Amino acid sequence: MQEIVVPIGESAKKLENFLKKQFPIGYVRKLFRKNGVRLNGRRPKADETITEGDRIQLYIPFEALGAKSAQNISLPELVIIYEDDSLLVLDKPAGISVHEGKTVLKRDSIEAIIENKYRASAVQPRLVHRLDKDTSGLLLLAKSERVLAELEKQFEDGAVEKEYLCLVAGRLHDNERTIDHSLPGRDGTPVRALTRYRVVKRHDETTLVRVTIETGRLHQIRLHFAQLGYPVVMDDQHGDFAFNKRFRKRYGLKRQFLHAARLTLNYGGKRYNWSAPLTEDLDQTLKRIANETR
Repeated sequence: MQEIVVPIGESAKKLENFLKKQFPIGYVRKLFRKNGVRLNGRRPKADETITEGDRIQLYIPFEALGAKSAQNISLPELVIIYEDDSLLVLDKPAGISVHEGKTVLKRDSIEAIIENKYRASAVQPRLVHRLDKDTSGLLLLAKSERVLAELEKQFEDGAVEKEYLCLVAGRLHDNERTIDHSLPGRDGTPVRALTRYRVVKRHDETTLVRVTIETGRLHQIRLHFAQLGYPVVMDDQHGDFAFNKRFRKRYGLKRQFLHAARLTLNYGGKRYNWSAPLTEDLDQTLKRIANETR
C-alpha cells in the first residue's frame, strides 16, 4: 500500500485530477475501476474534492510501463512562432507528447508546460489539434473557448492548410498523388482520409516529400504511406523495422522523419501563414544522405 498526503498549499481539486498529476491516466483509471484507492480510509468517488492534509491510500501497485515512463523527462523551453490575444503557435520539439495519455503523465506534456507558463495569466491556451510525440513542428493553440470552437471547426471542415515534410522508405514512382484510403475514426469505424503528396527529391533508398492532409485522422500520414508500401522512415509502429534498423545505424536518426512545416488559415479577417524550419536532426540526416549520393 502506498500513501500520499496532499501537501500544504495544494488547491482544492477533484481526487482523480490530483492523481493524474502524479501517475499516468491508465493507472488512475485502473485504481477507480478496481476500487484500489481510499481517501482518509474510506472508498471515494473519482470526482470527490480533496484538500491539503487529506491522506490518499493506493492499494494497487504502480508498475512503470517501460523505462521511458519511469524517467523524469526534462521539459524543453518552447519556441513561440506567433502569439496574439487569440492565438498561440509553437514550434513543437520531437520527443514530447502534447497531452497526457495511458503511459504519459500530464506533467511531462506540452499541456503542462503551457499551464505553468500561463499560470499567472487570465488566459489558458488550449490545443486546437495534435501532433504525434515524435513529430516536430507547428502546433496551434487557442486562448479562449470561443476561438477554440471556431478553429476546431475549421480543422474539421478542411479549411486549414497543413503541410508536412516527410522522408519515406523507397523511391516513390509518382511525382504527385492523392491517397484516398479510409482509416479508423474515433469510434473505430472507417472514415474517409485524404492525403496529398508531392515529391521533393528522390535518393537511392528514400524519397523526400511534401505532404498536405485534408483530414486529421490518427497517424494518418504514417498509415497512408505504410499502406502504399513506402512507410515513413524510422516509424517504430507502422514502419519497416529492418529498414529502420539499418537506417539508424547508418545515419544516426532516432525518431520518425515527419515535420509539420507549414500552417495556413483564415481567422478574424486575416490570413495567417506560419512556417517552422526543419529540425537539426532531420536536416543533418538529409545532408548525410546528399553527401553519399554526390
